[in-house]
Amino acid sequence: MDGAFFIAGKLAGLALKAETWLALGLALTVIALWRGNLRSARRWGTGAFAFLLFLGAVPLGQVLLHPLETEYPIDPRPETVHGIVVLGGVEDRDATALWGEPQVNAAGERLTAAAMLARRYPQAQIVFTGGSGSLRDSLVGDGAPRPSVAIDMLTQLGVAGHRIAWESRSRNTAENARFSHAMIGPNPGQTWLLVTSASHMGRAMRSFERVGWPGLVAYPVDYRIGVRGLLPRWDLAGNLDAWNKAVKEHVGRIAYTVAGR
Repeated sequence: MDGAFFIAGKLAGLALKAETWLALGLALTVIALWRGNLRSARRWGTGAFAFLLFLGAVPLGQVLLHPLETEYPIDPRPETVHGIVVLGGVEDRDATALWGEPQVNAAGERLTAAAMLARRYPQAQIVFTGGSGSLRDSLVGDGAPRPSVAIDMLTQLGVAGHRIAWESRSRNTAENARFSHAMIGPNPGQTWLLVTSASHMGRAMRSFERVGWPGLVAYPVDYRIGVRGLLPRWDLAGNLDAWNKAVKEHVGRIAYTVAGR
């Protein structure tokens, strides 16, 4: 069941990407041209071009991200913290393998925030949870050990290695919560910070609460909306990224709610 849910989630995420729909529109345009159906070619080509202009000029993705990123405001932090859970998905393993230094993606703020919190709470345990979320690795993985990109980054940021526990089996948020809880066994009365991207925090908190993780406090990072985020402007790359992230998260929340994860 877990495997089927993971694969279905990855395929749905690919199907919902804006660039997938753009590519489909262009493909249908080319097919219509090859068949000599100019009417269909004009219709599909015009639709794809209009969709491209709309995405580039209208920050619809930022609008959809806004309720996600504001769900858990930044509150005063507790005086005592027993542990800090950091969700994975920040590693760039291909670039790390190429350059020989730990490389992260746009969500790398999860690790810098974790390092900062580790200094603020020197007695807290650090738990990094995340294996490979790649569909390719899940289907045809060769069983080779994955490089500890996040762990290497955290230690280079000054976090002592003995403080870090790595849960490396999970492929999605539900497994992050379940496998980490089984590995750590947090006790009632403890206080734990959960560090992940602001737009992802709602789904993450619900998953961790469902497995019975006690004393969980949200620590959102990696905000994507700034002062100008909701104002129309031409930013195709930024709007595409925001759209994909927002749609993935909204659909993911629905799927997790239906599946009880």
